[in-house]
Amino acid sequence: MSQTIAAIATASAAAGIGVIRISGDDAPAIADKVFKSVSGQTLSQMKGYSAAFGEVFDADGKIDEAVALRFVAPKSYTGEDVVELSCHGGDYLLRRTLRAVLSAGARMAQSGEFTRRAFLNGKLDLTAAESVMTLIGAKGSGAHKAALAARQGAVFTSAQAIKANLVSADADLAAWTDFPDEDVPYVEADSLKSSLVKAKEGLNALISTAERGKMLTQGVTTAIVGKPNVGKSTVMNLLSGCDRSIVTDIAGTTRDVIEDTVCVAGYTLILADTAGIRSTDDVIEAVGVKLAKEKLEQAQLVIAVFDSSRPFDSEDLALMSEISSRPHVAILNKTDLPQKADISHCPIKNWVKISAKFDSVEPIEAALESVLGTADLDAEAGIIANDRQLDCVNRSYFAVCDAISAIESGFTFDAVGVCIDDAISALCELTGERASESVVDEVFSRFCVGK
Repeated sequence: MSQTIAAIATASAAAGIGVIRISGDDAPAIADKVFKSVSGQTLSQMKGYSAAFGEVFDADGKIDEAVALRFVAPKSYTGEDVVELSCHGGDYLLRRTLRAVLSAGARMAQSGEFTRRAFLNGKLDLTAAESVMTLIGAKGSGAHKAALAARQGAVFTSAQAIKANLVSADADLAAWTDFPDEDVPYVEADSLKSSLVKAKEGLNALISTAERGKMLTQGVTTAIVGKPNVGKSTVMNLLSGCDRSIVTDIAGTTRDVIEDTVCVAGYTLILADTAGIRSTDDVIEAVGVKLAKEKLEQAQLVIAVFDSSRPFDSEDLALMSEISSRPHVAILNKTDLPQKADISHCPIKNWVKISAKFDSVEPIEAALESVLGTADLDAEAGIIANDRQLDCVNRSYFAVCDAISAIESGFTFDAVGVCIDDAISALCELTGERASESVVDEVFSRFCVGK
């Protein structure tokens, strides 16, 4: 019999509706102690997947009008009996209602305990459980698609396909080595190696999604750089959709790093508008230039802005050279003025030509889509979303590589089998099929209370 838990399942802010979630064997009976329907029917008497209108109350009287939803195990989010009480979303109302539920016999839910119960009851694998918080925190369409696909089992399905291949190979090895006198087919080294190479390729494909997955879920650190007065702040404001940076015709206006977060091309960009990079004797400006160079070094993506109304000089060419091998978008700004910059012999070939003062953001967004790979994003194939998942896949990959090396070096199949077992174990930890309690604790410790 599971302990019945309860928590506020909606954000702590004034809203039209707030929800108290109750989950466990006694959920209907506990809810009946704080909720009275206008029909007189109790929640314990109600069928599953039905709703009732009434009021919530405590020892001091009526708290608010409310709607109660009844879910019956195992067809609920947690896999247990669940009641959700929806009342007006005022902080006082929700907390008073929650106190009434706790006084009626429920226990306060811990961080992520509802989703943890869903995992333990087989409603979600561990990667799908992790995707819940990613889905909640998604700020762009890319993060949303990846999280939704993981919630629906995309990463699990990819891992299971690889694991099935490894389990089959491991079973053939075990049968052949454990029962040598039986009529068991001989294991061919080439055939075994072929299966392992296929698993290696599948794992490598998953690993290749990790960097993009991290950018989707955590955002892309982006530095807007260039010389003074080339239009960096105007580009910043164009991307932000508001006047985030001060814009003047005076070179060196931006002396500090101005930051903002915007959603562009399906990704969340953590933008930093930096001071103009140039040699200067101004002590304060020099500090800004130093910060700009640091942001440039740290950035995952660079938006470099150049002035098309002036010929390129050595500082422009030096910046082009520095960013040419990194993910970048090069903006040739001020195209509304007479053109003097010659891009024909520059180390950068893909330019976005705009007048940031007059043009729209669409050309920059199109260039960002190309650089970030939004167009070929296949979230349905499964994307590694965090360091825990990447560690599991990496360990499986290296174990498979060791198994292949063991075959090539002429080791016995016993040694190959040990490596395959390690690879399978790592994938089972990824999906939660064989994860330790400490790993599960760590995953759900990152969740908010109420989820």
